Amino acid sequence: MGGAGAPLPAVSAPVVEVAGLTKVFGRTLALDGVDLSVARGEVVALLGPNGAGKTTLLKLLATALKPTAGGGTVLGEDLVNGRDTIRRRIGMISHNHHLYEELTAGENLHFAAVMHGLRASGARIQEALDEVGLGEQGNGKVRTFSTGMKRRLVIGKMLLFDPDLLFLDEPHNTLDQAAITLLNGYVASVRARGGAAVVATHNLSRAYDMADRFILMHDGAVTYRTEKSGLSAERLRELYTRHAENGEEGLAESREPRAERREARAESREASR
Repeated sequence: MGGAGAPLPAVSAPVVEVAGLTKVFGRTLALDGVDLSVARGEVVALLGPNGAGKTTLLKLLATALKPTAGGGTVLGEDLVNGRDTIRRRIGMISHNHHLYEELTAGENLHFAAVMHGLRASGARIQEALDEVGLGEQGNGKVRTFSTGMKRRLVIGKMLLFDPDLLFLDEPHNTLDQAAITLLNGYVASVRARGGAAVVATHNLSRAYDMADRFILMHDGAVTYRTEKSGLSAERLRELYTRHAENGEEGLAESREPRAERREARAESREASR
């Protein structure tokens, strides 16, 4: 599979480098000053329960949201000013499939290819559909597809243009085992060619199988970071319970000061309006 994007940054340059990323919705501090660096050839898992901030962080990195504060680069491009270039070079699986319901599966892939500046032949589109197990559904309207089939089609879009960086939000949801194997294999192939992936999930078993590094989150903040090397699946579960579910922070910062900090930031934002 041939990539369509610009060359990846130099080996020493992280594909994601952000600092102090903060997102406020009204008076709710959804993301609280997150720092994150992702190297080429790396899969990083964001772990935490619902409401931990995982999806908000992914949306910020994918430029679907603008940060309230903080910033950085993705694939060497500024997170705000380089959003168009970033979007052409990333692949994303999220709760919103970003498919056109009234178009067929084949038409969706053709449109995605055009949007990425590719000339995908009918044969290449059919090949992508075959690879994701939708070879017989190419002429079917997407509105008739199950959620799992839509997820497969999103994977098919990524197969067409080989993104340099993947942002995956609960990517295994609704997939059968064959599709899970397909997705995991694709993520491994992106990593092997020097790309990277950031995966948000609360499924520890899937995360342990895929990732090289784990970022534990609770209530919008990073509470713990750890490498996979030397870490057992059982130990990861213990850390998850302590730092993601219960919110204990690695720097021994209590949850009460963090709550106060949230209120102070929200009040500051209100005052600046």
